[in-house]
Amino acid sequence: MNKKFVNFIIKRYLRFDKKHPFIYISFILAFLGILTGVATLMIAMGIMNGMDREFEKKLKVMNYPITVYSSLVNVDDSTLKLLKKHFPEFKYSPYIETSAVVQNSSNLNGVLLYGVDFKKEANINYIFKNAINGIDKTGLFDVVLGKRLFSDLGISKGEKIIMIFSKITPLGFGISPIIKKVKIVSYFNSGLVAYDKGIAYMNIEGLKRILHQNFYSGIHIYSPNPFKDIEKIKKILPPGIGVIGWWQQNGNFFAALKMEKRALFLVLMLIIIVASLNIISSLLMMIMSKRKEIALMMSLGAGKKEIKAVFLRLGLIVGLIGIISGALVGGVGIWVLKTFDIIKLPADVYGVSKLPINLSFTDFNLIIFGAFVIVLFASFYPALKASKTDVLETLRYE
Repeated sequence: MNKKFVNFIIKRYLRFDKKHPFIYISFILAFLGILTGVATLMIAMGIMNGMDREFEKKLKVMNYPITVYSSLVNVDDSTLKLLKKHFPEFKYSPYIETSAVVQNSSNLNGVLLYGVDFKKEANINYIFKNAINGIDKTGLFDVVLGKRLFSDLGISKGEKIIMIFSKITPLGFGISPIIKKVKIVSYFNSGLVAYDKGIAYMNIEGLKRILHQNFYSGIHIYSPNPFKDIEKIKKILPPGIGVIGWWQQNGNFFAALKMEKRALFLVLMLIIIVASLNIISSLLMMIMSKRKEIALMMSLGAGKKEIKAVFLRLGLIVGLIGIISGALVGGVGIWVLKTFDIIKLPADVYGVSKLPINLSFTDFNLIIFGAFVIVLFASFYPALKASKTDVLETLRYE
């Protein structure tokens, strides 16, 4: 193939033709469509990734990377020692779980109560750590509530409220729930309403006394690689003790987010597909207007490969310029949204007040590759059509 000839013809056809201005207007529309599609995809996928990461970050903390829990066999100090022996680099926070009702004047609110060692819990839960920051000593019956529940109760830090536990005790000829007055020392703010309204933390030693329970409900574990470490933990634990990861507790939620992300990607790809139709129509109109020239070039020795290469590269040039420009516009758009607080979100709904954006390298490559494939297919058919021009018939009648 004669590359010099191909490049010369491409340069010539890229010049504005006063006789056929609509062809170049169509090329410009194709360029703008691809630019818009790539930029929109980058920003949309960046927002989706950012929201997913934000939810994942919060759920990972509140649900913990790995949880060992009592199933057929109780989790106790011997289980904790076994874990520490095999995995000394991990961080552990044993807990007791129970349900309770918080009463303040006429308000009654049900909560899931976790009895934890405040220091150990703070080592693996930064949300809880922020809540107890500045508290040096904790009493046996000190409690940390979620921010939403704290606000609903209308109390202040240091105030005492009544907590009614679901566990019952014998009383004469009947039974009675356990009732205890506890002190609210602080509140945590996870940004997720379900947690901020339905979860509370209490000193584990105090909860042991109230429930008369010596074993744990489970152990929260922080590990650097929970996806691999969970299998190692399962191997050393005796049968009857359950082990679950944070991703397993929220499998349906993340599956829905993944499906939504795929659907959004495919829908926005339609913008690029529609724009590529302009490339097809532009090239076909150019081929129709240049039929005599194409036939003449072929009669003078230009092969089908050269003709096909000319129009294929013409389409690719328009498409690639659109893709590169779209990537630049999308990158600038992401930078602007990250740098300036243009879009504000209700923190009580989304858990964040600033729009989180995080475009992964994989998604960026997928967008660019997908756009390139669409442009390539859009350019191929007109190029093939041009290479099949009938020289004798064209020169005879035109």
